[in-house]
Amino acid sequence: MRYIFHSMSAAALLAMTPAIAQAEIVTETVRYSHGDQAFEGYAAYNSALGEEQPTVIIIHDWDGLGDYEKARAEMLAQAGYAAFAVDLFGEGVRPESIERRRELTNALYADRDRMRALMEAGLGAAGDQSAIDIDTAVAIGYCFGGAAALEWARAGSDLEGFVSFHGGLGTPDGQSYEQVQAPLLVLHGSNDQIAPMSAVADLATRLDEDGVDYDMEIYGGARHAFTDWHASERYDADADLKSWAAMMDFLGQALN
Repeated sequence: MRYIFHSMSAAALLAMTPAIAQAEIVTETVRYSHGDQAFEGYAAYNSALGEEQPTVIIIHDWDGLGDYEKARAEMLAQAGYAAFAVDLFGEGVRPESIERRRELTNALYADRDRMRALMEAGLGAAGDQSAIDIDTAVAIGYCFGGAAALEWARAGSDLEGFVSFHGGLGTPDGQSYEQVQAPLLVLHGSNDQIAPMSAVADLATRLDEDGVDYDMEIYGGARHAFTDWHASERYDADADLKSWAAMMDFLGQALN
């Protein structure tokens, strides 16, 4: 385990970010189903890189799969990875009110088996895309999606890694990290009032006890949702850039 309190400049990290020349970025909406419910994912990849590319599965925040996740998928495609944003709410379900967002996420928190099944359904839909190699894939998530990524890891998924950006860090009663099969990366703000540093410490203790391979990066002063460029009062550009660079380094180790 390592905790990293960064002092590097954002400009230096930007200079370290890899770029793919002559990118031919393809984006497409992917409709799929689970049971009798329809879902709508989003794929992005560089067609110049051929088929079965190393892949990043993106799990959305509590407002559903929207422009933010699509933009992140396109950024990953520009960096040379295929990306697929899964949908955990259903086609056309993109809640705008806090009450509805809370209702939808609480329903999944209350039914962890369904949450896991929906992530697996999204993974299956990703695997139907010729450019995507789900046998070489990492899952990342933002806020609610970060909590979901950790849930997927606890389920014993055989993905190559899991990344939580300012996610919920609590471990449900009766669960542990004993079944984790791949490294974890936790990217978190020290001033996160939803998942404070006490939750970070508790998670680290649990991961140590269960022998998990993990790293944590803590961004001093960063608040909850520090990567959300739509949340002007919480967005932290420095922490956003540093956490993206940390994830890219993680992907380079896990997928290459």
